[in-house]
Amino acid sequence: MPVDAVAGEAALAPALLTPDAVRARFARTLPWQPEISDEARMADPALRLRRAAVLVSLVERPGGLTVLLTKRTEHLSSHAGQVSFPGGRAEELDSSPIETALRESEEEIGLHRRHVEIIGILPEHVTISAYRVTPVVALVTPPFELIADPNEVAGIFEVPLAFLMAGANHQRRSVALPDGAGKRSFYAMPYEEYFIWGATASMLRNLYHYLRA
Repeated sequence: MPVDAVAGEAALAPALLTPDAVRARFARTLPWQPEISDEARMADPALRLRRAAVLVSLVERPGGLTVLLTKRTEHLSSHAGQVSFPGGRAEELDSSPIETALRESEEEIGLHRRHVEIIGILPEHVTISAYRVTPVVALVTPPFELIADPNEVAGIFEVPLAFLMAGANHQRRSVALPDGAGKRSFYAMPYEEYFIWGATASMLRNLYHYLRA
């Protein structure tokens, strides 16, 4: 799958990527423009969108903030084997997207909410699979122990926030749609052996725009 283009904007300055700076940014209201993904544009408007939420966990490591991600198991019915944030579908008893993100993170990777400081919410992301996903952003304080649910999570890993907040690492790629229906473009942010793309990359892209506003 070739790279069509690279977004290429400047990397965010280290001073913007500290816990205090990120916390302060979410405490302010500044004008910014989220990107609308091809996935959202292609979603069938007639479908009733299901609610979901993910936890965008920024882990406070000595070398700088990292982003906690998972690799989904290969046998899942949707998005099998893909890189994602911990999270999932909202349940009736969930009081808010924050509760959904916290509950799902505990169930999927054993991240206890006592380690989690919620600092903000990014714009909803509409997926082609008819989900309306709320990205809940949090600072996560070690030490903590994670236990992956083997039914959903094949692996847990962290990526430096500085890597993900650099436009040079934001690739534009595309894939042909069936029956000559054109193509779908998406962002990808490959890191080591992990291919971060699709909804996860789009949400990280909007975190980039938000933090640099």
